[in-house]
Amino acid sequence: MRDLCGIINIYKETGYTSHDAVAVVRKILGVKRVGHTGTLDPAAEGVLPVCVGRATKLADYIQAQTKVYRAGIRFGLVTDTDDITGNVTRREDANIPEAELNRVLEAFIGETDQVPPMYSAIKMGGRKLYSLAREGKEIERPARRVIIHKIELLTSGGQAAEIAVTCGKGTYIRALIRDIGERLGCGACMESLLRLKNGDFAIEDSVTLGKLGEAARAGDFSAVAPVDKILRFPAVYAKKEAGKILENGGRLPLSLTEGARPPAGGKCFVYGGEGELAGLYEADGAELKVRVKIGADFTRTP
Repeated sequence: MRDLCGIINIYKETGYTSHDAVAVVRKILGVKRVGHTGTLDPAAEGVLPVCVGRATKLADYIQAQTKVYRAGIRFGLVTDTDDITGNVTRREDANIPEAELNRVLEAFIGETDQVPPMYSAIKMGGRKLYSLAREGKEIERPARRVIIHKIELLTSGGQAAEIAVTCGKGTYIRALIRDIGERLGCGACMESLLRLKNGDFAIEDSVTLGKLGEAARAGDFSAVAPVDKILRFPAVYAKKEAGKILENGGRLPLSLTEGARPPAGGKCFVYGGEGELAGLYEADGAELKVRVKIGADFTRTP
């Protein structure tokens, strides 16, 4: 197995689950520890950041970043999956005036409570919802608070529309479109989904699994970006005498550091005496406590 760590901006194509994409990356790179940072449905495509090696410890920080999507809507069609791939449960005639659609879209901007789809990877009672749904079961799901920063109507006409959505962590675009349809009174489902951005990862900089494989066979691993080039935390440099503290993951006195001084509760990347990335730390009084221990081998590539 290679000692390779970082994050890859994968362009997930349709037909792959996020789990499939992770399995392919694991095989291409010969790295055991690989994980994605937020599920994309098999029918969806676009940006899927994939963490490799010890970078998987930082997946939650990437998953929490703002995301941008372009989504197609089909009005007058309701399915059990909230997208076009599901079984149709309701049909209605729909011809939505653009002014009315804009009014409804605007109402969803800000914090909103969203009931996740039954066909989702959320666990309840120890089981994923989609497993229950495939057994024909539907259970009550508590609404979750999500934030929609922006919705822009790109095209509209008759029974279809396309929107751009900027949103926070945990937002299901399928569920958003379902709720938009209910608010309009005609029902709706998601017809297509393209993730354009996830934090600083943009679609124009992404790489397909095929291209990643070609590069890896040529010995090119430049698609694996170091985490400290992606996550924007201040840099703190530990003095050489702090080596054992970093190695053991202990609390690091600020007196043994140079560089940024994060505020209480603020996070920072800490580098060792040789310039290696030791981990992500959090300020706690006159010390820094480790949040994610990474270690000296974090930035190595084959």
